[in-house]
Amino acid sequence: MRKTARAIVPSAGLGKRFDPSSRKPFVEITGIPVLIHTLKKLHDAESITEIILVLREQDMNRGRKLIETHNLHKVKRVVPGGKERQDSVYNALMHVHGYDGLVLIHDGVRPLISAQLIERLLNEVEGVDGVVPGLPVKETLKKVDTDGMVLSTVKRDTLWSIQTPQVFTFHIIKEAFDKAHTDGFYATDDAALVERIGGKIKIIAGSPFNIKITTPEDFEIVKSLNKL
Repeated sequence: MRKTARAIVPSAGLGKRFDPSSRKPFVEITGIPVLIHTLKKLHDAESITEIILVLREQDMNRGRKLIETHNLHKVKRVVPGGKERQDSVYNALMHVHGYDGLVLIHDGVRPLISAQLIERLLNEVEGVDGVVPGLPVKETLKKVDTDGMVLSTVKRDTLWSIQTPQVFTFHIIKEAFDKAHTDGFYATDDAALVERIGGKIKIIAGSPFNIKITTPEDFEIVKSLNKL
């Protein structure tokens, strides 16, 4: 039987490393905002039953209009973001009630997500609390001090670069976020919060094309790949 999930899409970040004159989720590729490209991929995935979108309050009306224009009926709710990405995801989790299935969390500015990766993630949630995609680190890594001087070369054999979507059972991700919120603890990804409470996280191979748009250079790469 096909596994299903509810998706949370945080898109409320300030994008400090992107062009400050534009809102990153609304920058267009082929005439369509990056965010809508991402939502369409999730919307078209049969295993995604519902989408909760998280936006800055000042962007919520704009987001709702785009959702209506593009007929994204799986986007059931648009909720306000928080100060940090973690706060935004927590706001979305607080809007989920009476549910004990799987939750998929995916960055709104990763528009090249594939349906195949979504399916593989969902199929691997068996005997673990969460599954995340990643890529083995290929480049040499060096630890440096604040002056840019090398302190050591880091062994890369067991290091992976982690992506989204990340998939979790709802009860474990909610427990992890509740605990982090109580403790005032912040992490750079959702899986780290589950790890912190003893949850088991599995990594599967992601895709080198599953790029997060962080800088203008990332945007140009995604635009090029979108034409292939």
